[in-house]
Amino acid sequence: MIDFQEYLRYLVTLTAVLDPFLAVPIFLSVTSAANPAGRRRLADIVTLTVFAVLAGSALFGEGLLRLIGASVPAFQAGGGLVLLLMALAMLNARVGEMRQTQAEARELESGELSGVVPLAVPLLAGPGAISTTIINAQKDGLVHVAALIVCIALVCGVLWWVLRIADAVGPKMGTTGLNIATRLLGLLLAAIAIQTMAEGLKELFPGLA
Repeated sequence: MIDFQEYLRYLVTLTAVLDPFLAVPIFLSVTSAANPAGRRRLADIVTLTVFAVLAGSALFGEGLLRLIGASVPAFQAGGGLVLLLMALAMLNARVGEMRQTQAEARELESGELSGVVPLAVPLLAGPGAISTTIINAQKDGLVHVAALIVCIALVCGVLWWVLRIADAVGPKMGTTGLNIATRLLGLLLAAIAIQTMAEGLKELFPGLA
């Protein structure tokens, strides 16, 4: 039951961090001049890129932490802070500079970047999603990592579906509808972020328990 709850929490967290609805307006902007086939192809490439980045984080994240000498509790506290900052931006229905800086947004508007670069990395598979995956991968055993990769595949499936129907979903939901979905995910993410920070701080400072 504990494992099921952990994987369910990871599914919810990753869905909130990726926030496919936040990507819909940007995806439509990037593909405004593309035909339907080109739009579908970009959705496929973006989804595969996000999956590859997050699956790589699950497989090699622990080794990276050991290489830089960072403890898991410290990474939990720092990763929780990143998630909280992202959640606060989502509650205001904004992308936030954790996902995309103003300079990156200007590059996107100027057409200097492809859709993969701002969408897949760092807008979707950015610091929040990567840190969440590394934190949850801190258990021994390939079975656990394989289960996380299955969770990543499920969330990426939702992302792929939303991007594939973005041209139909965007106009129907409108700006208000998309913002409401983003705010709801932001509220969930804020609660999970504080929980993650609390768990890390309890390990770093046992006296707080």
